[in-house]
Amino acid sequence: MIEKPYRLPARLGLLSAAAAEPFLTEDLLKGVEGHAGVDLDKVVEPSDDDDPRWEVEPLRDLIEDAMHAFRDNRTQADAWLAPRLHAALRLTRREAADRRLWNHLALAVAPDYVAWRHYSRTTSRIGPERFRGALDRQCFSRLWWAAEMFRDGGDYAPVVAACGNQDLIHSALRRELIDHRPTAQALVRVLERGIATTGREIEGLMTAINTVAVTVVYDAFAPDLPRDPDALGTWIAEAGNATSVPRHTLPYGPDEDPAPPESVEALTRYFIDLFETAPIRGRESQR
Repeated sequence: MIEKPYRLPARLGLLSAAAAEPFLTEDLLKGVEGHAGVDLDKVVEPSDDDDPRWEVEPLRDLIEDAMHAFRDNRTQADAWLAPRLHAALRLTRREAADRRLWNHLALAVAPDYVAWRHYSRTTSRIGPERFRGALDRQCFSRLWWAAEMFRDGGDYAPVVAACGNQDLIHSALRRELIDHRPTAQALVRVLERGIATTGREIEGLMTAINTVAVTVVYDAFAPDLPRDPDALGTWIAEAGNATSVPRHTLPYGPDEDPAPPESVEALTRYFIDLFETAPIRGRESQR
């Protein structure tokens, strides 16, 4: 399996998909051998400021700790790493939407993690989209966005619950509806109550929720509070003075108000009722 790059960049940069393509070799995708970091450095657009968020060493330490802690069950690493990656990077959504940042993190900083986490024993390969794919498929961007969508203000506990179920985050990140905070929190509660847990059940529920959203405006039915841009700005500005992301307890996110509890509970009850009538493939045969 691919080993840690012998040449690590000091700071995160931007790597376009076109520039990344030549480094997605057969040996890399088969998990046999990585690339020469020196050559990759030549096509990376460097960071243009001294922002401490772009320092690689804290991210690399975090990633190595994840591989060590979950060496016996790699899928469980998602729930641990997602909130900590989000808290370590402290990005705006605009910054996180730039795929070039994630391309660089995956190919230059942690290709060994991508191989460790996403190598398929069925195909004996790593999907190239895990290095430079869509935001909901790329190895690290999917974790950051899952944390962004499922955090409840500064509380990352719902992120752990959501990322503990691969079917939920895969289905949810493909739908814009999840950007409504009470919807995200209600989904976590449905999951935690054991109402919908399997891939078929979650996909059926998400399809039903998305379909009903055409006629039901969830924001009117279960209103959310306006987001506070100052809280996010303060959190980002404090990155240089922040301590290392904790390993044994959850970090704290931006000091934003949580989703209104009454809206979350109203949607939770609604989704449970919706699930009872949602067409779930194979459900009748299981009764």
